[in-house]
Formats: sequence, structure tokens, C-alpha cells
Amino acid sequence: MIFLDYASATPVSEAAKKAMAPYLSEKFFNPSSPYLAAKRVREDYEAAKDTLAHLIGAKGDDLIITSGATEANSLAFSAVETGKILTLKTEHDSILKNCENYNTEFVKVDRSGRIDLDDFRNKLDQNTTFVTISLANNELGTIQPLSDIAEMIKTECKERLKNQNPLPLYFHSDASQSLGLVPISVARLGVDLLTLNSAKVYGPKGVGALYAGHRVKLKSSQKGGGQERGLRSGTENVPGLIGFAKAAEEAKKHQDKNRKHYEKLVEILKSELKNSPIEPIFLGNKKHQLANFCPVSFPGIDAERIIYLLEDDEIYLSTGAACAASKGEKSHVLKAINLSEEEIAGSLRISLGLQNTEEDIKIAGRKIVSAINKEIARL
Repeated sequence: MIFLDYASATPVSEAAKKAMAPYLSEKFFNPSSPYLAAKRVREDYEAAKDTLAHLIGAKGDDLIITSGATEANSLAFSAVETGKILTLKTEHDSILKNCENYNTEFVKVDRSGRIDLDDFRNKLDQNTTFVTISLANNELGTIQPLSDIAEMIKTECKERLKNQNPLPLYFHSDASQSLGLVPISVARLGVDLLTLNSAKVYGPKGVGALYAGHRVKLKSSQKGGGQERGLRSGTENVPGLIGFAKAAEEAKKHQDKNRKHYEKLVEILKSELKNSPIEPIFLGNKKHQLANFCPVSFPGIDAERIIYLLEDDEIYLSTGAACAASKGEKSHVLKAINLSEEEIAGSLRISLGLQNTEEDIKIAGRKIVSAINKEIARL
């Protein structure tokens, strides 16, 4: 098997599995229970939260542990009471669906999916209360200039203070795709809220986190025992958080080495794909793109048919985000960057991971070209 869809899921690392194992068996206690064994589990849980928080330059108390990025994103929106939201049409569905409930304005992006900062500056006004822009896009791998956006937001906040405008203004970013691939510091990025996702960083699925600075006022959507600052009641997922923290810690430790590995693999893949009878269009901007992403379009080809042909050879990749693909929908991200219908139909989202080798990538590249040749012959 050659897996080329790491943007949708990653396997749990051996270190994360090993760290989780005791909490699935002998350390199974509810961390809210009063006896010593349970209190020790509580200490381990809080220590894991501290570890995860420190990786983004925060404190454990700043994190709310959730069931994943979708819940974390929804919880971030609970900070919005009134006013206008600014976001991008290239955002993940878990952002865009929440935006439907508010007065939302969309900021322009270029063909690589990168934000138009002039347009953002023009649309950021005295009525804006929430800005949500992902650190890196989940289909293109495009990295956004969050610190530049944060500076504009800071300037707007100073103006409000001067004009006695009481409206709050919060900056949220979904960093699900980015953890372990680029350096993340909440202070340097200038965000008030940040979403993290275990499932994208070789941790277990069903675990996420929301960083929330203490000036942000969030509201709970569920009642219960008051866990996670009273915002996410329910018995804590101890093994999940333990695995998440260990996987994220590992990813950060090997970040530079892994980035160089991915850059080499992407160059090999691009070299192989250039042998296609249809000239590939590599999407995104290499200067501002996650190192393991290689989204590509072969206009005139039905990418879904290519995926089915590759599946016969146990090569797995996708046409876009898994949630859209499962519903048979065309990518809203590719529409937002103004690709033609032909370019969208021929697009493959290729994302690499730790298990990929140079030989894997050479084989996969050749098999993709072979599948394109077969499809051309069929047509």
C-alpha cells in the first residue's frame, strides 16, 4: 500500500500508542474521582495538557480539550455575539457552516488560496467582531500570513479604544493541518483562539483542542459536570489526550528533518508527474505551502476515475477534503481560487507522510501517469 492522503488522516505513531496503553487498561480511572489512583490520572492528564500547550507557547489552562477540530471550531464561534465575521471561501466546512449563522463577509484570495491583505484591510471595520482564517489550507496546503493579519487587527483594536467602541474583536485560526509541519506560537501569530487536531499529527482520532486566551468569553453548548473550564462537560478522554500530546511532541522534535524529507519527496513526485501526456498544473504557491502537500490538476481528465484506477494498485489519494469527497461534492476550495470546471474535475489532492519513501513516491508517480494514459486511451 502507498498512502498519499495524509491530509485526511494519519496513523497513530508507535510512541503515542505506547503512551496511551496504560490508560486503556490499568490506569482506566475517571480523573474526577476522589481516590488517589484517580488523582494520579488527573495529574497525568493535566501534565499532557501542559505538554501540548507548551508546544504552541501557551499554558495548559489555556486549552479546552474537545472531540476534534470540528467541535473546537464550533466552540470558538461561541465567542461571537454580534457584529460581522471576516473569513475566506477556502476555509474548511466546519468554519463555513458556522459562518452561515452570522453576518459574514468573505475576503478575496489569489489563485494559490493566499489572502489578499489589501482586501482584508478594507473589509476590517468597526463592526467586525470575529476573524477566522486557517493557518494552512487543508486542500492546497497554502500557509496564510497570520502575523500580518494580527497586526491589522491590533491597529483596529487601538482605534476602537480611542473611539470608545466597546465591541470585542477576536482572531481565530484553525491550525489542524499545520501542527508538526510549521512552527506555531500563539503570541507570534497574534491569535486569540487556535484549533488543534490530533488526527492530523499521528495521534488518535476523536481528540482536538481549542486554545483560548483568557480575555475571550466562550459559552458552553452542553451541560454537565463542568470539566474543561466548564465549557466541555463530560468525562475526560485521558488516553486520547496522552496520545495527542506525545504525537505532537514527537512531530515538533523532528519538524525540520521531516520538512526536508517531504521537500525531497515532493520534488521526486513532481518530476515523475511531468512525464504525463497532459501537462500538470501544480496548485498553490511553493513559497507559502506546507512541505508535504502536492495538489495537482490534469485538465481534461476525470480525477475520480484516476483514483479508482490507482486503488486497484493499492495507491490511495483523494480529489479534495474527505468530508466533501464522501458526499460526491466538488471542492469549494478549488472553486474559490477560480479554477475552471475542467481544472477542478482533473484535480488530485496529494499529501505525503512519514511512512512514504523515495521508492514509494517514484512508483506512485509512475502509476498516476500510467492511469492518465489509460484514461486518455479510454476516451
